[in-house]
Amino acid sequence: MADEGDSEPRKSFKLLGFLDVKSVPCSRESVLYGSVGSLVVGLGHFLATSRVRRSCDFAVGGFICTMLGYWFYCRYNLAQHRIRQRMLKEGMRNKILFEGSSLDPERKQTGNERSDS
Repeated sequence: MADEGDSEPRKSFKLLGFLDVKSVPCSRESVLYGSVGSLVVGLGHFLATSRVRRSCDFAVGGFICTMLGYWFYCRYNLAQHRIRQRMLKEGMRNKILFEGSSLDPERKQTGNERSDS
């Protein structure tokens, strides 16, 4: 309902001025998991040691490690998904192309067809 009146495209959020969170795959989830990891590591270190500055350092390190770890995990899974998708698309194209011909792997060959080829 509110989207019907909007003719202006929505602006995307850029993190650090160059990472477009809306259009880059896995970036949004990486930043969110990184912030949660930062909170957990920083708060956990603070509760264990009561040292504020060192806990902030650990929180920044936790953010970087969690964000990069999830980024690589997500990008790897995305690449695998795209490879499987490409293989399925090619298989469907070949199925349509070879269906009913002598190259069809599902077609049963009889003795007469084997002797002809």
